[in-house]
Amino acid sequence: MASDNDEVNVTVIEEFRPRLRQYIVVQRVLDYIDFIENDQKERIRQKDRTEGNGAAVDLLISSVTKKPHSPGWFRAFVDALVHAGCEHAANYVQAKLPDPEVEAENDCCVRLIQLLLPSLVDMDSKTVCTQCYSAELLTQDDTEIITATIENQGGQSGASELLRRIVRCPPGWFSKFLNVLRNTDHKRLYNELSGVSPDCDMQGSDEKMLSQKIGSEACTEEMSAGEESCDSIQYMETSTTENPQDEATGFYLCEPLFCFTDGADSEAAARVPEKADIVLRDYQMEVARPALEGKNIIICLPTGSGKTRVAVYITKKHLDGRRAEGKSGKVVVLVNKIPLVEQHYLAEFLPFLKHAYVVERVSGDSQLKISFTEIVKKNDVIICTAQILENYLERSNKGDDEGVNLSDLTLIVIDECHHTQKGGVYNHIMMRYLKQKNKNMRLKKEQKQPVPLPQILGLTASPGVGGATKMEKAEEHILRICANLDASKIMTRSLGEFTKEQRKIVVTVEDRKEDPFGDVIKKIMNAIHNHAELSPNCDLGSQSYEQWVVQKERKAATEENQKVRVCAEHLRQYSEGLNLSNTIRMRDSFGFLNKFYDEEIKKKTTPDEEQTIQITDTERFLFNLFKDNKEELQKLAENPEYENDSLSKLRAKILQEFSTRDAARGIIFTKTRRSAIALSQWIQENPKFADIGVKASYVIGGGDQSVVKPMTSAEQKDVLTKFGNGEVNLLIATTVAEEGLDIPECNFVIRYGLVTNEIAMIQAQGRGRAEDSSYTLVEVKNSGVAEKECVNEYRKTMMNKAIDKIRALNQADYDKRIIEFQMQSIMEEKVRMTKKKQKGVKNENPSEVKFSCRGCSKHVCTGEDIEIIENMHRVNLTPEFCELFIQRENTTLQERLLDYETNGFIACKDCGQRWGSMMLYRGIECPCLHVKNFVVTLSGKKISKCTKWSELAIKFSAFDYAEHASKIAESSDEEDSMTC
Repeated sequence: MASDNDEVNVTVIEEFRPRLRQYIVVQRVLDYIDFIENDQKERIRQKDRTEGNGAAVDLLISSVTKKPHSPGWFRAFVDALVHAGCEHAANYVQAKLPDPEVEAENDCCVRLIQLLLPSLVDMDSKTVCTQCYSAELLTQDDTEIITATIENQGGQSGASELLRRIVRCPPGWFSKFLNVLRNTDHKRLYNELSGVSPDCDMQGSDEKMLSQKIGSEACTEEMSAGEESCDSIQYMETSTTENPQDEATGFYLCEPLFCFTDGADSEAAARVPEKADIVLRDYQMEVARPALEGKNIIICLPTGSGKTRVAVYITKKHLDGRRAEGKSGKVVVLVNKIPLVEQHYLAEFLPFLKHAYVVERVSGDSQLKISFTEIVKKNDVIICTAQILENYLERSNKGDDEGVNLSDLTLIVIDECHHTQKGGVYNHIMMRYLKQKNKNMRLKKEQKQPVPLPQILGLTASPGVGGATKMEKAEEHILRICANLDASKIMTRSLGEFTKEQRKIVVTVEDRKEDPFGDVIKKIMNAIHNHAELSPNCDLGSQSYEQWVVQKERKAATEENQKVRVCAEHLRQYSEGLNLSNTIRMRDSFGFLNKFYDEEIKKKTTPDEEQTIQITDTERFLFNLFKDNKEELQKLAENPEYENDSLSKLRAKILQEFSTRDAARGIIFTKTRRSAIALSQWIQENPKFADIGVKASYVIGGGDQSVVKPMTSAEQKDVLTKFGNGEVNLLIATTVAEEGLDIPECNFVIRYGLVTNEIAMIQAQGRGRAEDSSYTLVEVKNSGVAEKECVNEYRKTMMNKAIDKIRALNQADYDKRIIEFQMQSIMEEKVRMTKKKQKGVKNENPSEVKFSCRGCSKHVCTGEDIEIIENMHRVNLTPEFCELFIQRENTTLQERLLDYETNGFIACKDCGQRWGSMMLYRGIECPCLHVKNFVVTLSGKKISKCTKWSELAIKFSAFDYAEHASKIAESSDEEDSMTC
């Protein structure tokens, strides 16, 4: 049982958590803590690498204060802080607080460093670092890290690292730092920091008087910088996230310098150097010209040819022009991926526009999306994900005050605009535009004032041909995109002297002479076929087989045929195992299958291991079948003689590229997240690659559709930053890196068994932008990539010819076809909306829908038991439901959200089938159901496929927070009275 002292110590630590974020350096402290398990230490270190020191401190504190406490934990924590050079943090933990006036003075000093950061980073970092070490402002470890940063990333980055570390020192550091600046002949910086004239020789001892001056100047400068920063701080104080850095998961150039303040975003902006006026090349100016005249256009230029720079130029000229006319301008830059928000903000728009205009960015990773209406009002340029704008356009359409209208904007830039088709979010936004344009034509006829609409600028490297096999259809596809964007022209241009020819190589592979590993897997699969009485009519492991298995599983679940359903589920895993052995190493395939069976067996035991969950005869058969063949599979997997030829060819190609180039930098594109991770491990474990300087890492997507844990934006940023500075020189990526992301010039690109469409091919080729770059296609068994690549080359040629034909049309003919497509789109949208309304009217009564466990067919609940939170999460808090599941911890779900967090999942008590997650919503534990884990019966009819809640035309009751909270409070009162 915890002592009273333990409770007091925990309370003190939690009370000063914001200050501890400021003063603790996680990497140093972890070396001196022995009461935290190594696995947890590694999680904390990973958090530091991906999300920064502040987030890592939060995780460290949670680990330290977690119950049950080990004996002497508090003293050990204090000692670790002291030994790590974090004495000031140790003082706070022990409630040895500085005088309030001293603390306030120190805060003012830190704030001044923040405000003058752009000037301070110009210091002679090496000299200042040496002197700071002599003045005991830095430890030996600090000095080594700063020196390494200077050597690898330059003096300004080293200065930022130095400042980040000295502000964590106890009060009194500021005077010492001033002395260092003066002693190292940094008179200008000394004068700026001390606030005295160059003639005044102020000694650094009177820090109190100086801090009073700092306080007033800092406040004045902060106010003059613009009121938007104040609003940002006010907003963050009402947020449920205490540390604003936690929201900063985009592609920052480096970690925010002062993670304990509310101004992390403004600091990131301050670190971005201002760039000179934009100078366009001739071909860039030519494609930009119609947009500079105010026309809607699409700019189609290859990857790496500066499309975004052209967009920045057009944005600046647009805003300059409106300002000259005495009008305000409002530009929104839309992207389709969260990392692109930060990339466009920091690398393009902010550096060129910050001196004259206010630029902001908002994405799904940012809390600012909640106050998006205010962001639009207070900024000149807003870079955001398209879905955020669409959400606020819809709010305005419904009459909400917190909405945005198209008429509020004067220019919309749409990145990767070839996605403006079908049901995509770009198309939803542009459909609103086209409808208003159509209304405006009617208003003009009625001699009424039309609603102003923004100018549209689309950017793409390739509009594609939409699967067309004939020139006529290819033209139609591109014209539809032009119509959807209301483009008066599609602008493209030969790059002339800037064109870089790329060597293209196709590497063919031979079938294995022997594949005993694959033969064992096929033997197991055939045994399962016989057990379930299934007869596939396609090759095992092929795409057709995968589709056949999925259909069998869905049909069996609907028919409550658990024997076939479970067998189909396991066959799908073996099919994936076959594919892995044909793509990567057999040991990776074996590891995948072994992990699957370990997890399946774990499902059959409750967390406390007191109760065994039901195992059916079929499940026992499947477990034993793998167990009987496990040893043979493992033995074969370790025999390199049977590895696939694709991997051998890939090895040879990588060795060739790195041994024949002075500074090789390349990307390997592969099909799945699992293969990207496995290829990265394979390269890192092979000493031959290390000998020639290969430093590999992987980057995969951030969506959670896959069973493989996704990468966070911060993790992606970390890898791409290392790829940019040379710390990583070989990137293994899924298709996430094909489109949009600003990846440094590569001199070779390899597509490993991956071919999709002509757009992806052009995007991937565009990654090899360095001189003498090569593009290699490596075949993989059953992939058919060579044939698909030929088709894509044909489509690329067709696309270019189609664009030329469209550009050759006279304007009247072009406009006529565009209007026809627009009217067709508007009519199709009206039909779609009518059907949607009719479907809404047919909403079934919740009592008519029943849910049964997909794993054992047990009845679970009806729609009447389900409530919906924030129009998104379906939860069931009925006592009857809570008796039916067990709860398991899931470390991959430690994700902080807005008013809720998920950190575990729920599973059927009888069969172990996962049902959903346990969500903590405003202090209430809510079992959250995932519909794909159930068989749904609607009005007596079973639905064979229901993977999303949106596929169910059911209106569930809204979650009544007050009612549930009062019930919990009453229950708690009853327990207290019984205790008394």
